[in-house]
Amino acid sequence: MPAPAPHKNHKVLGRLSLPERTFVADALRTETVGGVLLLAAAIAALIWANTPIRESYESVRDFHVGPAALGLDLSIEHWAADGLLAVFFFVAGIELKRELVAGDLKDPRAAALPVVAALSGMAVPALVYTLVNVTGGGSFDGWAVPTATDIAFALAVLAVIGTSLPSSLRAFLLTLAVVDDLFAILIIAVFFTENLNFAALGGAAVGLGVFWLLLRRGVRGWYVYVPLALVIWGLMYNSGVHATIAGVAMGLMLRCTTRKDEGEQRSPGERIEHLVRPLSAGLAVPLFALFSAGVAVSGGALGEVFTRPETLGVVLGLVVGKAVGIFAGTWLTARFTRASLSDDLAWPDVFAVSSLAGIGFTVSLLIGELAFAGDKALTDEVKAAVLMGSLIAAVLSGVLLKIRNAKYRRLWEDEERDEDLDGIPDIYEQDNPAYHLRMAEIHERKAAEHRRLAEVTGGASEGNDGPA
Repeated sequence: MPAPAPHKNHKVLGRLSLPERTFVADALRTETVGGVLLLAAAIAALIWANTPIRESYESVRDFHVGPAALGLDLSIEHWAADGLLAVFFFVAGIELKRELVAGDLKDPRAAALPVVAALSGMAVPALVYTLVNVTGGGSFDGWAVPTATDIAFALAVLAVIGTSLPSSLRAFLLTLAVVDDLFAILIIAVFFTENLNFAALGGAAVGLGVFWLLLRRGVRGWYVYVPLALVIWGLMYNSGVHATIAGVAMGLMLRCTTRKDEGEQRSPGERIEHLVRPLSAGLAVPLFALFSAGVAVSGGALGEVFTRPETLGVVLGLVVGKAVGIFAGTWLTARFTRASLSDDLAWPDVFAVSSLAGIGFTVSLLIGELAFAGDKALTDEVKAAVLMGSLIAAVLSGVLLKIRNAKYRRLWEDEERDEDLDGIPDIYEQDNPAYHLRMAEIHERKAAEHRRLAEVTGGASEGNDGPA
Protein backbone atom coordinates (compact mmCIF):
# COMPACT_ATOMS: atom_id res chain seq x y z
CA MET A 1 0.00 0.00 0.00
CA PRO A 2 1.57 3.34 -1.04
CA ALA A 3 2.35 5.87 1.64
CA PRO A 4 0.03 8.88 1.75
CA ALA A 5 1.33 11.97 -0.01
CA PRO A 6 2.74 14.53 2.40
CA HIS A 7 0.81 17.73 2.93
CA LYS A 8 2.15 20.39 0.58
CA ASN A 9 3.27 23.39 2.60
CA HIS A 10 2.51 26.58 0.68
CA LYS A 11 4.14 29.94 1.22
CA VAL A 12 2.52 33.09 2.57
CA LEU A 13 3.53 36.26 0.71
CA GLY A 14 5.65 34.32 -1.78
CA ARG A 15 6.93 35.67 -5.09
CA LEU A 16 4.27 36.86 -7.52
CA SER A 17 3.78 35.45 -10.98
CA LEU A 18 5.26 37.64 -13.72
CA PRO A 19 1.89 38.88 -15.14
CA GLU A 20 0.60 39.69 -11.64
CA ARG A 21 3.87 41.45 -10.78
CA THR A 22 3.63 43.56 -13.95
CA PHE A 23 0.04 44.56 -13.20
CA VAL A 24 0.83 45.41 -9.58
CA ALA A 25 3.85 47.50 -10.62
CA ASP A 26 1.77 49.52 -13.11
CA ALA A 27 -1.06 50.08 -10.63
CA LEU A 28 1.21 51.06 -7.77
CA ARG A 29 3.23 53.45 -9.95
CA THR A 30 0.12 55.57 -10.56
CA GLU A 31 -1.04 55.27 -6.96
CA THR A 32 2.37 56.39 -5.69
CA VAL A 33 2.30 59.55 -7.81
CA GLY A 34 -1.30 60.15 -6.72
CA GLY A 35 -0.28 59.59 -3.10
CA VAL A 36 2.37 62.28 -3.30
CA LEU A 37 -0.23 64.68 -4.76
CA LEU A 38 -2.64 63.62 -2.00
CA LEU A 39 -0.01 64.37 0.63
CA ALA A 40 0.67 67.77 -0.93
CA ALA A 41 -3.07 68.56 -1.05
CA ALA A 42 -3.51 67.64 2.62
CA ILE A 43 -0.60 69.84 3.65
CA ALA A 44 -1.95 72.70 1.51
CA ALA A 45 -5.38 72.34 3.14
CA LEU A 46 -3.92 72.47 6.64
CA ILE A 47 -1.84 75.54 5.81
CA TRP A 48 -4.78 77.27 4.13
CA ALA A 49 -7.10 76.55 7.08
CA ASN A 50 -4.60 77.63 9.76
CA THR A 51 -3.36 80.96 8.43
CA PRO A 52 -4.92 84.43 8.37
CA ILE A 53 -6.56 83.59 5.01
CA ARG A 54 -8.57 80.71 6.52
CA GLU A 55 -11.82 82.61 5.88
CA SER A 56 -11.20 82.29 2.14
CA TYR A 57 -10.79 78.53 2.60
CA GLU A 58 -14.16 78.29 4.34
CA SER A 59 -15.76 80.51 1.69
CA VAL A 60 -14.52 78.33 -1.16
CA ARG A 61 -15.29 75.07 0.65
CA ASP A 62 -18.85 76.14 1.54
CA PHE A 63 -19.66 77.80 -1.80
CA HIS A 64 -22.74 76.17 -3.37
CA VAL A 65 -23.06 75.39 -7.06
CA GLY A 66 -25.29 73.10 -9.11
CA PRO A 67 -28.88 72.78 -10.35
CA ALA A 68 -31.19 73.07 -7.33
CA ALA A 69 -34.13 71.75 -9.38
CA LEU A 70 -32.33 68.41 -9.64
CA GLY A 71 -31.45 68.34 -5.95
CA LEU A 72 -27.80 69.00 -6.73
CA ASP A 73 -27.21 72.47 -5.25
CA LEU A 74 -24.16 71.29 -3.32
CA SER A 75 -21.18 72.90 -1.64
CA ILE A 76 -17.72 72.43 -3.14
CA GLU A 77 -16.92 70.18 -0.18
CA HIS A 78 -19.92 67.95 -0.97
CA TRP A 79 -19.11 67.87 -4.69
CA ALA A 80 -15.64 66.62 -3.74
CA ALA A 81 -16.93 64.01 -1.26
CA ASP A 82 -19.94 62.77 -3.24
CA GLY A 83 -18.86 63.48 -6.80
CA LEU A 84 -15.09 63.17 -7.10
CA LEU A 85 -14.89 60.20 -4.75
CA ALA A 86 -17.36 58.38 -7.01
CA VAL A 87 -14.48 58.27 -9.53
CA PHE A 88 -12.19 56.86 -6.84
CA PHE A 89 -14.74 54.15 -5.97
CA PHE A 90 -15.32 53.43 -9.67
CA VAL A 91 -11.64 52.49 -9.94
CA ALA A 92 -11.96 50.51 -6.69
CA GLY A 93 -14.87 48.59 -8.23
CA ILE A 94 -12.80 47.69 -11.29
CA GLU A 95 -9.88 46.61 -9.07
CA LEU A 96 -12.19 44.41 -7.03
CA LYS A 97 -13.74 42.86 -10.15
CA ARG A 98 -10.31 42.10 -11.57
CA GLU A 99 -9.14 40.53 -8.31
CA LEU A 100 -12.28 38.36 -8.23
CA VAL A 101 -12.01 37.06 -11.80
CA ALA A 102 -8.29 37.18 -12.62
CA GLY A 103 -6.31 38.10 -9.51
CA ASP A 104 -5.53 36.69 -6.08
CA LEU A 105 -9.17 36.59 -5.00
CA LYS A 106 -10.06 34.17 -7.81
CA ASP A 107 -8.50 31.26 -5.92
CA PRO A 108 -10.34 30.74 -2.60
CA ARG A 109 -7.18 29.44 -0.95
CA ALA A 110 -5.12 32.46 -2.03
CA ALA A 111 -8.01 34.81 -1.26
CA ALA A 112 -8.22 33.65 2.36
CA LEU A 113 -5.15 35.63 3.41
CA PRO A 114 -6.10 39.17 2.22
CA VAL A 115 -9.78 38.67 3.07
CA VAL A 116 -9.14 37.48 6.64
CA ALA A 117 -6.42 40.08 7.14
CA ALA A 118 -8.69 42.87 5.85
CA LEU A 119 -11.64 41.75 7.98
CA SER A 120 -9.43 41.51 11.07
CA GLY A 121 -7.95 44.87 10.17
CA MET A 122 -11.43 46.40 10.22
CA ALA A 123 -12.94 44.52 13.17
CA VAL A 124 -10.12 45.20 15.64
CA PRO A 125 -10.02 49.01 15.04
CA ALA A 126 -13.81 49.13 15.44
CA LEU A 127 -13.47 47.13 18.67
CA VAL A 128 -10.70 49.42 19.95
CA TYR A 129 -12.84 52.50 19.20
CA THR A 130 -15.84 50.94 20.93
CA LEU A 131 -13.87 49.97 24.05
CA VAL A 132 -12.38 53.46 24.36
CA ASN A 133 -15.83 55.04 24.11
CA VAL A 134 -17.43 52.53 26.49
CA THR A 135 -14.88 53.40 29.17
CA GLY A 136 -14.86 57.11 28.34
CA GLY A 137 -18.59 57.61 27.86
CA GLY A 138 -18.25 58.79 24.25
CA SER A 139 -20.38 58.35 21.14
CA PHE A 140 -20.37 55.04 19.29
CA ASP A 141 -21.27 56.73 15.98
CA GLY A 142 -17.64 56.85 14.82
CA TRP A 143 -16.85 53.13 15.15
CA ALA A 144 -16.31 52.81 11.39
CA VAL A 145 -13.91 55.78 11.05
CA PRO A 146 -10.65 53.89 11.84
CA THR A 147 -11.55 50.83 9.75
CA ALA A 148 -10.32 52.12 6.36
CA THR A 149 -6.87 52.01 4.72
CA ASP A 150 -5.66 54.64 2.26
CA ILE A 151 -3.44 52.82 -0.25
CA ALA A 152 -2.37 56.01 -2.08
CA PHE A 153 -1.23 57.74 1.09
CA ALA A 154 0.55 54.56 2.25
CA LEU A 155 2.45 54.36 -1.03
CA ALA A 156 3.31 58.04 -0.79
CA VAL A 157 4.91 57.32 2.58
CA LEU A 158 6.92 54.50 0.98
CA ALA A 159 8.02 56.88 -1.78
CA VAL A 160 9.08 59.55 0.72
CA ILE A 161 11.06 57.23 3.00
CA GLY A 162 12.57 55.42 0.01
CA THR A 163 11.79 51.88 1.09
CA SER A 164 12.41 49.24 -1.60
CA LEU A 165 9.53 47.07 -0.46
CA PRO A 166 9.42 43.67 -2.26
CA SER A 167 6.62 43.22 -4.79
CA SER A 168 4.97 40.50 -2.69
CA LEU A 169 4.47 42.89 0.25
CA ARG A 170 3.33 45.69 -2.07
CA ALA A 171 0.83 43.32 -3.71
CA PHE A 172 -0.40 42.22 -0.27
CA LEU A 173 -0.93 45.87 0.68
CA LEU A 174 -2.77 46.58 -2.59
CA THR A 175 -5.06 43.52 -2.37
CA LEU A 176 -5.68 44.26 1.29
CA ALA A 177 -6.74 47.80 0.40
CA VAL A 178 -9.07 46.52 -2.36
CA VAL A 179 -10.87 44.19 0.07
CA ASP A 180 -10.82 46.98 2.67
CA ASP A 181 -12.50 49.33 0.16
CA LEU A 182 -15.20 46.72 -0.53
CA PHE A 183 -16.16 46.45 3.12
CA ALA A 184 -15.92 50.23 3.57
CA ILE A 185 -18.41 50.57 0.71
CA LEU A 186 -20.74 48.08 2.41
CA ILE A 187 -20.44 49.99 5.70
CA ILE A 188 -21.35 53.26 3.96
CA ALA A 189 -24.29 51.65 2.15
CA VAL A 190 -25.70 49.82 5.16
CA PHE A 191 -25.00 52.10 8.12
CA PHE A 192 -25.10 55.58 6.59
CA THR A 193 -28.29 55.37 4.56
CA GLU A 194 -31.32 56.71 6.43
CA ASN A 195 -34.11 58.23 4.33
CA LEU A 196 -34.63 56.49 1.02
CA ASN A 197 -36.26 58.02 -2.06
CA PHE A 198 -37.49 54.86 -3.77
CA ALA A 199 -38.35 56.63 -7.02
CA ALA A 200 -34.79 57.96 -7.41
CA LEU A 201 -33.35 54.62 -6.27
CA GLY A 202 -35.49 52.80 -8.85
CA GLY A 203 -34.31 55.23 -11.53
CA ALA A 204 -30.70 54.59 -10.57
CA ALA A 205 -31.32 50.82 -10.75
CA VAL A 206 -32.82 51.20 -14.24
CA GLY A 207 -29.83 53.30 -15.29
CA LEU A 208 -27.44 50.64 -14.01
CA GLY A 209 -29.42 48.04 -15.94
CA VAL A 210 -29.05 50.06 -19.15
CA PHE A 211 -25.33 50.50 -18.39
CA TRP A 212 -24.93 46.73 -17.99
CA LEU A 213 -26.93 45.99 -21.17
CA LEU A 214 -24.84 48.38 -23.27
CA LEU A 215 -21.66 46.75 -22.00
CA ARG A 216 -22.95 43.28 -22.84
CA ARG A 217 -23.95 44.42 -26.34
CA GLY A 218 -20.43 45.73 -26.91
CA VAL A 219 -21.48 49.35 -27.37
CA ARG A 220 -18.45 51.65 -27.30
CA GLY A 221 -17.93 55.36 -26.94
CA TRP A 222 -17.36 57.61 -23.93
CA TYR A 223 -20.10 59.93 -25.23
CA VAL A 224 -22.60 57.15 -24.41
CA TYR A 225 -21.31 56.04 -21.01
CA VAL A 226 -20.23 59.33 -19.42
CA PRO A 227 -23.66 61.05 -19.70
CA LEU A 228 -25.37 57.84 -18.54
CA ALA A 229 -22.97 57.59 -15.59
CA LEU A 230 -23.74 61.18 -14.58
CA VAL A 231 -27.49 60.45 -14.66
CA ILE A 232 -27.01 57.31 -12.55
CA TRP A 233 -24.85 59.24 -10.09
CA GLY A 234 -27.43 62.05 -9.77
CA LEU A 235 -30.27 59.61 -9.17
CA MET A 236 -28.21 57.67 -6.62
CA TYR A 237 -27.40 60.88 -4.75
CA ASN A 238 -31.07 61.85 -4.59
CA SER A 239 -32.08 58.35 -3.48
CA GLY A 240 -30.44 58.79 -0.07
CA VAL A 241 -27.83 56.09 -0.73
CA HIS A 242 -24.32 57.57 -0.79
CA ALA A 243 -23.54 58.53 -4.37
CA THR A 244 -20.17 56.75 -4.40
CA ILE A 245 -22.07 53.44 -4.46
CA ALA A 246 -22.98 54.25 -8.08
CA GLY A 247 -19.28 54.39 -8.97
CA VAL A 248 -18.61 51.00 -7.37
CA ALA A 249 -21.59 49.39 -9.09
CA MET A 250 -20.51 50.58 -12.54
CA GLY A 251 -16.92 49.47 -11.92
CA LEU A 252 -18.08 45.97 -10.96
CA MET A 253 -20.04 45.66 -14.21
CA LEU A 254 -17.00 46.00 -16.47
CA ARG A 255 -15.54 42.84 -17.98
CA CYS A 256 -12.07 42.16 -16.57
CA THR A 257 -11.18 38.97 -18.46
CA THR A 258 -9.51 38.90 -21.87
CA ARG A 259 -10.93 37.13 -24.91
CA LYS A 260 -7.91 35.41 -26.39
CA ASP A 261 -9.88 34.19 -29.42
CA GLU A 262 -10.51 37.83 -30.35
CA GLY A 263 -6.87 38.78 -29.90
CA GLU A 264 -7.44 40.93 -26.80
CA GLN A 265 -4.27 41.88 -24.96
CA ARG A 266 -6.13 43.66 -22.14
CA SER A 267 -9.73 43.43 -20.96
CA PRO A 268 -12.09 46.43 -21.25
CA GLY A 269 -11.94 46.85 -17.47
CA GLU A 270 -8.14 47.07 -17.50
CA ARG A 271 -8.16 49.55 -20.40
CA ILE A 272 -10.70 51.81 -18.71
CA GLU A 273 -8.93 51.52 -15.37
CA HIS A 274 -5.67 52.54 -17.09
CA LEU A 275 -7.43 55.66 -18.41
CA VAL A 276 -9.39 56.60 -15.29
CA ARG A 277 -6.87 55.76 -12.55
CA PRO A 278 -4.70 58.86 -13.23
CA LEU A 279 -7.85 61.01 -13.04
CA SER A 280 -8.77 59.40 -9.73
CA ALA A 281 -5.32 59.40 -8.14
CA GLY A 282 -4.10 62.66 -9.64
CA LEU A 283 -7.21 64.86 -9.45
CA ALA A 284 -10.27 63.44 -7.67
CA VAL A 285 -8.65 62.23 -4.44
CA PRO A 286 -6.26 65.20 -4.00
CA LEU A 287 -9.15 67.66 -4.48
CA PHE A 288 -11.21 65.75 -1.94
CA ALA A 289 -8.28 66.00 0.48
CA LEU A 290 -7.92 69.72 -0.21
CA PHE A 291 -11.51 70.44 0.83
CA SER A 292 -11.81 67.85 3.62
CA ALA A 293 -8.47 67.97 5.46
CA GLY A 294 -8.57 71.69 6.21
CA VAL A 295 -9.25 71.65 9.95
CA ALA A 296 -8.04 74.19 12.50
CA VAL A 297 -5.06 72.74 14.34
CA SER A 298 -3.67 74.26 17.54
CA GLY A 299 -1.88 72.99 20.60
CA GLY A 300 -5.15 72.84 22.52
CA ALA A 301 -6.98 71.10 19.66
CA LEU A 302 -4.25 68.47 19.35
CA GLY A 303 -4.36 67.93 23.10
CA GLU A 304 -8.10 67.29 22.93
CA VAL A 305 -7.50 64.58 20.34
CA PHE A 306 -5.95 62.47 23.11
CA THR A 307 -8.48 63.34 25.80
CA ARG A 308 -11.86 63.10 24.06
CA PRO A 309 -13.03 59.45 23.76
CA GLU A 310 -14.29 59.77 20.17
CA THR A 311 -11.03 61.19 18.86
CA LEU A 312 -8.80 59.00 21.05
CA GLY A 313 -10.72 55.97 19.79
CA VAL A 314 -10.00 56.97 16.20
CA VAL A 315 -6.26 57.46 16.85
CA LEU A 316 -5.86 54.18 18.75
CA GLY A 317 -8.02 52.36 16.22
CA LEU A 318 -5.77 53.44 13.35
CA VAL A 319 -2.42 53.06 15.08
CA VAL A 320 -3.02 50.02 17.31
CA GLY A 321 -6.14 48.37 15.92
CA LYS A 322 -5.02 48.24 12.29
CA ALA A 323 -1.55 46.89 13.02
CA VAL A 324 -2.72 44.26 15.51
CA GLY A 325 -5.77 43.26 13.46
CA ILE A 326 -4.01 42.75 10.13
CA PHE A 327 -0.99 41.05 11.69
CA ALA A 328 -3.18 38.72 13.75
CA GLY A 329 -5.37 37.89 10.74
CA THR A 330 -2.32 37.08 8.62
CA TRP A 331 -0.67 34.95 11.33
CA LEU A 332 -3.85 33.03 12.09
CA THR A 333 -4.46 32.35 8.39
CA ALA A 334 -0.95 30.99 8.03
CA ARG A 335 -1.31 28.97 11.24
CA PHE A 336 -4.58 27.27 10.37
CA THR A 337 -3.78 26.66 6.68
CA ARG A 338 -0.41 25.13 7.62
CA ALA A 339 1.37 27.69 5.49
CA SER A 340 4.80 29.13 6.15
CA LEU A 341 6.03 32.64 5.52
CA SER A 342 8.13 33.24 2.42
CA ASP A 343 11.81 32.41 3.02
CA ASP A 344 12.77 35.98 2.08
CA LEU A 345 10.59 37.60 4.75
CA ALA A 346 10.11 37.58 8.52
CA TRP A 347 7.03 38.21 10.65
CA PRO A 348 8.31 41.67 11.70
CA ASP A 349 8.01 42.61 8.00
CA VAL A 350 4.33 41.70 8.10
CA PHE A 351 3.82 43.78 11.23
CA ALA A 352 5.54 46.78 9.61
CA VAL A 353 3.22 46.59 6.59
CA SER A 354 0.25 46.10 8.92
CA SER A 355 1.15 49.31 10.74
CA LEU A 356 1.43 51.07 7.37
CA ALA A 357 -2.23 50.14 6.76
CA GLY A 358 -3.08 52.37 9.73
CA ILE A 359 -2.94 55.33 7.35
CA GLY A 360 -6.69 55.70 6.88
CA PHE A 361 -6.88 59.11 5.29
CA THR A 362 -9.38 59.38 2.42
CA VAL A 363 -12.18 56.95 3.31
CA SER A 364 -11.76 57.62 7.05
CA LEU A 365 -12.33 61.34 6.45
CA LEU A 366 -15.42 60.50 4.38
CA ILE A 367 -16.86 58.18 7.03
CA GLY A 368 -16.07 60.75 9.72
CA GLU A 369 -18.15 63.33 7.85
CA LEU A 370 -21.03 60.86 7.52
CA ALA A 371 -20.86 59.61 11.12
CA PHE A 372 -20.99 63.05 12.75
CA ALA A 373 -22.85 64.99 10.07
CA GLY A 374 -24.98 66.84 12.62
CA ASP A 375 -22.07 68.08 14.73
CA LYS A 376 -19.65 70.31 12.82
CA ALA A 377 -17.27 70.79 15.77
CA LEU A 378 -17.00 67.06 16.46
CA THR A 379 -16.60 66.36 12.74
CA ASP A 380 -13.56 68.64 12.62
CA GLU A 381 -12.14 67.06 15.77
CA VAL A 382 -12.55 63.58 14.28
CA LYS A 383 -10.85 64.78 11.08
CA ALA A 384 -7.95 66.03 13.20
CA ALA A 385 -7.85 62.62 14.89
CA VAL A 386 -7.71 60.89 11.48
CA LEU A 387 -4.81 63.14 10.47
CA MET A 388 -3.00 62.53 13.77
CA GLY A 389 -3.57 58.76 13.71
CA SER A 390 -2.45 58.52 10.07
CA LEU A 391 0.66 60.57 10.84
CA ILE A 392 1.61 58.38 13.82
CA ALA A 393 1.01 55.21 11.78
CA ALA A 394 3.14 56.61 8.94
CA VAL A 395 6.04 57.47 11.25
CA LEU A 396 5.84 54.13 13.10
CA SER A 397 5.72 52.05 9.92
CA GLY A 398 8.45 54.19 8.34
CA VAL A 399 10.81 53.45 11.24
CA LEU A 400 9.99 49.73 11.19
CA LEU A 401 10.45 49.46 7.42
CA LYS A 402 13.70 51.46 7.44
CA ILE A 403 15.23 48.94 9.85
CA ARG A 404 14.88 46.23 7.18
CA ASN A 405 15.42 48.43 4.12
CA ALA A 406 18.84 46.95 3.27
CA LYS A 407 17.23 43.49 3.09
CA TYR A 408 14.35 44.86 0.99
CA ARG A 409 16.78 46.53 -1.41
CA ARG A 410 18.58 43.24 -2.05
CA LEU A 411 15.27 41.49 -2.71
CA TRP A 412 14.17 44.30 -5.03
CA GLU A 413 17.45 44.17 -6.96
CA ASP A 414 17.06 40.40 -7.35
CA GLU A 415 13.54 40.90 -8.71
CA GLU A 416 14.71 43.59 -11.17
CA ARG A 417 17.94 41.96 -12.44
CA ASP A 418 17.82 41.19 -16.18
CA GLU A 419 21.36 40.25 -17.24
CA ASP A 420 20.32 38.75 -20.59
CA LEU A 421 18.36 41.92 -21.44
CA ASP A 422 15.28 40.06 -22.72
CA GLY A 423 12.81 42.19 -20.73
CA ILE A 424 12.02 39.41 -18.23
CA PRO A 425 13.65 39.46 -14.77
CA ASP A 426 16.16 36.63 -14.44
CA ILE A 427 14.51 35.34 -11.28
CA TYR A 428 11.50 34.24 -13.38
CA GLU A 429 13.62 32.29 -15.91
CA GLN A 430 15.48 29.86 -13.69
CA ASP A 431 13.50 26.93 -15.15
CA ASN A 432 14.00 28.04 -18.77
CA PRO A 433 16.88 26.21 -20.59
CA ALA A 434 17.06 28.96 -23.22
CA TYR A 435 17.83 31.51 -20.51
CA HIS A 436 20.78 29.47 -19.23
CA LEU A 437 22.11 29.03 -22.79
CA ARG A 438 21.92 32.81 -23.32
CA MET A 439 23.72 33.42 -20.03
CA ALA A 440 26.41 30.85 -21.00
CA GLU A 441 27.02 32.78 -24.24
CA ILE A 442 27.21 36.07 -22.33
CA HIS A 443 29.72 34.64 -19.84
CA GLU A 444 31.79 33.05 -22.65
CA ARG A 445 32.02 36.40 -24.43
CA LYS A 446 33.06 38.07 -21.17
CA ALA A 447 35.64 35.32 -20.53
CA ALA A 448 37.09 35.73 -24.01
CA GLU A 449 37.34 39.48 -23.51
CA HIS A 450 39.14 38.99 -20.18
CA ARG A 451 41.59 36.52 -21.77
CA ARG A 452 42.34 39.05 -24.52
CA LEU A 453 42.92 41.80 -21.97
CA ALA A 454 45.15 39.46 -19.94
CA GLU A 455 47.29 38.73 -23.01
CA VAL A 456 47.54 42.44 -23.87
CA THR A 457 48.46 43.52 -20.34
CA GLY A 458 50.80 40.51 -19.97
CA GLY A 459 52.69 41.39 -23.15
CA ALA A 460 52.98 44.99 -22.04
CA SER A 461 54.44 43.88 -18.70
CA GLU A 462 57.08 41.70 -20.43
CA GLY A 463 58.09 44.59 -22.63
CA ASN A 464 58.75 46.72 -19.53
CA ASP A 465 60.89 44.18 -17.65
CA GLY A 466 64.24 45.74 -18.76
CA PRO A 467 66.31 48.04 -16.53
CA ALA A 468 65.13 51.56 -16.20
